[in-house]
Amino acid sequence: MADIITVLVVGAYCLAMIGIGAWASKKIKNTEDYLVAGRSLGFWVFVLLMIGTVCSGMSLLGVSGLGYKFGWPTIWEQIFVPLSIAFCIIFFGVKLHTITRKSGYITVQDYLAHRYESPVALRTLSAVAGILVSLIYLVGQYTAISIVLMWLFGIPLWLSLVIATLVVTIYTTIGGLYAVAWAALVQSIILILGVLIMAPIIIFYAGGFTHVNEFMASVNPDLVMPYMSTGVMFTPDYLVSFGIMLMIGLACAPHVINNVLAVKDVRLFKWAPLMGFLIYGIVMFLLKFAGFAGIALVKEGAFVLPNVPNAQDFVILYGIQNALPYVALWSVFAVIVLAAVMSTTDRLMLTVGGMFSWDIYKKILKPDAPDRQVLFVSKIVVVLSAVLTMLVALNPPDMLAFLIWMGIGLMLATFAVPLLAGLYWRRATRMGAIVSMAAGVLSSGIFGAYYQYVAKLPLHYSFYAVLVSLIAMVAVSLCTEKTSEKVLDETKTGWFIRCSSE
Repeated sequence: MADIITVLVVGAYCLAMIGIGAWASKKIKNTEDYLVAGRSLGFWVFVLLMIGTVCSGMSLLGVSGLGYKFGWPTIWEQIFVPLSIAFCIIFFGVKLHTITRKSGYITVQDYLAHRYESPVALRTLSAVAGILVSLIYLVGQYTAISIVLMWLFGIPLWLSLVIATLVVTIYTTIGGLYAVAWAALVQSIILILGVLIMAPIIIFYAGGFTHVNEFMASVNPDLVMPYMSTGVMFTPDYLVSFGIMLMIGLACAPHVINNVLAVKDVRLFKWAPLMGFLIYGIVMFLLKFAGFAGIALVKEGAFVLPNVPNAQDFVILYGIQNALPYVALWSVFAVIVLAAVMSTTDRLMLTVGGMFSWDIYKKILKPDAPDRQVLFVSKIVVVLSAVLTMLVALNPPDMLAFLIWMGIGLMLATFAVPLLAGLYWRRATRMGAIVSMAAGVLSSGIFGAYYQYVAKLPLHYSFYAVLVSLIAMVAVSLCTEKTSEKVLDETKTGWFIRCSSE
């Protein structure tokens, strides 16, 4: 059981997050303030929000756990995930922000409904799909939070989930994106500084980087290869599909792409892709190396991982616990992990609330609903999404990384083709988008089930699903009526990134 210092440190962090929510709540005057922070985000708040949004429970626990289990063949993840920030800003952000200045989009579903002239069908389908994949992804975040609290306080799973749910729900519900963005600023700084300090300590404790690599090679030569020569995971073919899933799937995820609508000036996008990639890339590589160090530490008897299905996800926690045998310091590291996990959790919850209250309730079910009512519905849905995913997380997955990948794969299959085709291909049509999105969701479920229960596939299952989505988009669009030129011009559709008016 943790000592009083640990309780005070973690408690102070949680109260600070709630305090940010209380401060931010004073800025909330309407739904636009709540969901896109009044379109007021500056450069560093936006960059760190993007890092915090992408940096999920997988980033600390899952990344190190994956490195512990499979070694160097997983290192490509540390390039693909940071690239998703750059991809999102460059290929989605510049155009969407330019269009938003005139059209006033609140969610990416606003863009899809406008571009494809489908205010009901496509908006409903994309909102429902977005809520579904966000909830799946959210389960992974609560699982990560519970792992930290269980390790630190020695409390049961249900209690750790209740504590995590209460803290994140309170500051997200009362402060909206203002709270999420400014909390992400604090959380990202904590994460970056913490990883820069803690990861080298674990690697040094394991005997240094050279010793770790030599030990990995002695255990299994495949652990120090750039890819796996056998099996179906992390082979060269698999890594291609894996890279597409992580880079594009995360870039078009609703909780990530919606951030670009909240930036106050499109000129801030000039350096944001590079800064986001570099900062997050450094963090990811250090975390992976800490997972490698865990192989040496466990095999050489420094510590024993818990006897649970997702034991590898505890490796960085046990690593720091043994490298710094002072309980008071564990609490500092716990805050670092909590900061990483909460920075994605709160954004996901707000995204779910926004898609339901704005895209389904306001735009479809009750168009005449006053702004105050829409805002209230959004807050209620944020709370409900937290409770629902908390209940699902009571039965944690065998490996945190796999659950996160499932959510990202669904995002890729669902949103990548309609968004990219909508922004860059003038021939993409309403029916093409509807069929493409529906085919992506359905085929993702089919290929995912086949991979899980029938036979392993040579590529990540989402790659097959996104191909089905692409074929459906092209085939149906070429056979159906073209979108009006007026809408295509309003939505800046064409083979360019920076609009001529900018």
